[in-house]
Amino acid sequence: MCGIIGAFSKDDAVSLVVSGLIALQHCGQETFGILTYEGKNRQRFHSHRDRGFVNVDQATIARLAGSVAIGHVRYGTSGGNHLRNAQPFFSETRFGGIGIAHNGNLLNADTIRADHLKRGSRFQSTSDTEVILDLITLSKKETFKESLIDALNKVRGAYSLLVLTEDKHIFCVRDPRGFHPLSLGKKDGYYMLATETCVWNEIGAEYIRELQPGEMIDITEFGYESSFPFEKKGCAHCIFRQVYFARPDSLVDGLQVSASRYRIGKVSAKEAGILYDLSEGLPVEDVYFVSPVPESGIGAAEGFAKQSGLRLKRGLIRKRSYAARTFIQPSEELRVEGARRKYCTDNGVLAGKKVILVDDSIVRGTTFKLLVKMVREAGAKEVHIRISSPPFKHRCIYGIDTPSDEELIASRMDVEEMRKFFSADSLAFVSLDGLRHALGEDTPIEESRYCTACFSKIYPE
Repeated sequence: MCGIIGAFSKDDAVSLVVSGLIALQHCGQETFGILTYEGKNRQRFHSHRDRGFVNVDQATIARLAGSVAIGHVRYGTSGGNHLRNAQPFFSETRFGGIGIAHNGNLLNADTIRADHLKRGSRFQSTSDTEVILDLITLSKKETFKESLIDALNKVRGAYSLLVLTEDKHIFCVRDPRGFHPLSLGKKDGYYMLATETCVWNEIGAEYIRELQPGEMIDITEFGYESSFPFEKKGCAHCIFRQVYFARPDSLVDGLQVSASRYRIGKVSAKEAGILYDLSEGLPVEDVYFVSPVPESGIGAAEGFAKQSGLRLKRGLIRKRSYAARTFIQPSEELRVEGARRKYCTDNGVLAGKKVILVDDSIVRGTTFKLLVKMVREAGAKEVHIRISSPPFKHRCIYGIDTPSDEELIASRMDVEEMRKFFSADSLAFVSLDGLRHALGEDTPIEESRYCTACFSKIYPE
């Protein structure tokens, strides 16, 4: 679930890439990197990689000269949290220098790496992305484009890919299943690519369209050419991106994410029902209210409140001084500490009330146990949890860092056991059919255009 961007400009592509990476910061917070290329009389690449949030000073921007650039923010899946795994990667090949930025996860990378090491290949990182570079280098095809296609035909799994070449081409590829998105934009007459459409709003670019699954686009400063060089397969868009990962102002796989989450919240209210307690002697709306878990739970909470007729209040506040996403923190200790720093309660709103906490998902359970404790300490009489996705039971092998089912609380506990673990008064999840219906899909699960493996254990091949 990394973020990637590629851009051309008249003379300063790096500024566009930096702004784009900041817009994609929600996709990765471990490392970031930028690779630029100067043409004409200065045939050279410039690179900058660092840990943490995107932060580039003016001296670095001045050094990263060039009219074409690619960038990457990393959320580690394959390989460890080391600077050597920061992208874009760069390599000298028989086609000249090339740089690569990858979003996704390759299923057969370890097998290919082991085979190539026996043949004498060398690797500078532990990332699966470097395997693609090595496959390009070893390909017997005559042209770079043919070698890239040959390399990608040898890998399995998820990839949205940008490759910058020495002759100032950016090759952009979306895997045949379309697990992760790629969006085409345009600014000042030059075409650009980015993971999500929210980038175009940030930099004042025009949104053109999304790349189709299996599509390859060759972009130059003069325009682009599209082709479909891979075997056609059925779509398997990541459904969890609609639930959690994408920014709400992005358009992903033809759906506006904020609208998707609103509809999911309405389905949640329909399926879970409204809570009534006649012993209170008060109308239900005077006893209960809906509180989102900010930020990714806001859209679903709005839909839940609309459908149920309950008031929407902010019992939980996200601190503006803390921007990290706790789910993508690489360790349990960091996730707990992140949750403590990230949220505070509005005691005046919560005291004496029965609150319905609405959030997008429960993955490891770290955050919710702490949130329920905080809300109770703020004086809430009851805490009810409503989740706008099904239980996340199965590891993702295509880009989300959940290496084993044992890390996932829903794989170890049923709903009632989770309720007790969180010390909540009730807990309910949206059904998978309800989630798909909210996204405009009512076909049998086998015909879904989404990858639902984290909920259903149906892994597309």
